[in-house]
Amino acid sequence: MRLVQVMIPAGKRETVLSTLDDEGIDYVLSDETSGREYTAVVSFPLPTGAVEPVLSELREVGLERDAYTVVLDAETVISRRFEELEERYAEEESGEADRIAREELETRADEMAPRFGTFVAMTVISAVVATAGLLLDSPAVVVGSMVIAPLIGPAMATSVGTVVDDDELFVRGVKLQVLGGVLAVTSAAGFAAAIRYSRIVPYTAVEVFGLAEVRERLAPGVLSLPIALGSGVAGALSVASGVSTALVGVMIAAALVPPIGVVGIGIAWGRPTTVAGAALLVVVNFVSINFAALATLWYKGYRPDSFWRLDETRTNALRRVGVLGVLILLSTAVLAGVTVASYQSAQFQAAVHDEADAVLPESATVLDVTVRYAGFPLREPSSVMVTVGHPPGTPPPTIAVELGERLREDARSPFGIGENPGVDVSVRYVVVEDSRPGDGAE
Repeated sequence: MRLVQVMIPAGKRETVLSTLDDEGIDYVLSDETSGREYTAVVSFPLPTGAVEPVLSELREVGLERDAYTVVLDAETVISRRFEELEERYAEEESGEADRIAREELETRADEMAPRFGTFVAMTVISAVVATAGLLLDSPAVVVGSMVIAPLIGPAMATSVGTVVDDDELFVRGVKLQVLGGVLAVTSAAGFAAAIRYSRIVPYTAVEVFGLAEVRERLAPGVLSLPIALGSGVAGALSVASGVSTALVGVMIAAALVPPIGVVGIGIAWGRPTTVAGAALLVVVNFVSINFAALATLWYKGYRPDSFWRLDETRTNALRRVGVLGVLILLSTAVLAGVTVASYQSAQFQAAVHDEADAVLPESATVLDVTVRYAGFPLREPSSVMVTVGHPPGTPPPTIAVELGERLREDARSPFGIGENPGVDVSVRYVVVEDSRPGDGAE
């Protein structure tokens, strides 16, 4: 609920009060003695969803935007008439009963877009902390970087600026998002490079991309898309309802900060192509969050203040939604390709394991299968390493040539393996001693 205070211009007192009476709104009237063009101040409580329609009615009867209007958050209103008013607006507005006024929305979006200095500092800190967490392979540190990332504000400012036709707010949101993305990647890459060349973390490229927190973001799938879309919808709903956006901001940061850190690590280790999937994930998430937030706010009924600008704003909103939608479709096609490639990778690895089992004698066993891939997004296997265990005192079974032939002839193997002679098959042998109870072994 809200407490609204309006300064009434000279000659508008009776009109404003009669409008409030017609709506069944309790109010308190105080004389204005400052000597300006205002004669009184009227204060009245309203349900959250009633603020915008009531202010619109007051403007229609002559209360100009120059009039001093303040909307405050009210904790409790004890009044039978207010309860009746609340029930009436809940029925009339249905799903929009908890929607804050357009003016409140614009103010919240402007406040959520942080000032330049704070935004730069928090973005750099969150990117550095995320990169450190990835290199430590620590989920807790990565989550901590999401908490301090100031990314929800610019995204919401862009969407709100579109639906209320505030070009200044829209441009500010876009600039902060672009600046934030570039600054975060640069900070992550610079920090990762300093860690690498100072030998604080002596990882090779293979080792660093083998870390669980890094590896899971190298090849994103289509399931990454609903995460970003859900973040955008949740962000827009939290802003439009006037509730805290802190937790939603963490969710949005979860979709952006970790993959940005992975991109920085790939640049620092000189493997930018390896992190192409993470870079794509960053772009997809930025686009999806803006698309979902913009569509949600428009669906909630937010429009420009002026009727004459409605058509122009609708055109701009539809154009921006269209552009974002096309980008999402293109990105989704790539993500779908990555998902299919991941499924085929699992199939191929299982096929290698089965074929190796088929050519090994009973005394030997397959301990591990490692497949390395090249290319993005439709990765092709470049090499296969099979680790074979054999008993002590027996010669290692020679299976590399036969295994390579079987893989080439395997019609079920994905990626067209039969037409790819560049796949290297190698076998590593490990002596394995099997100790059973009763054998006298300790």
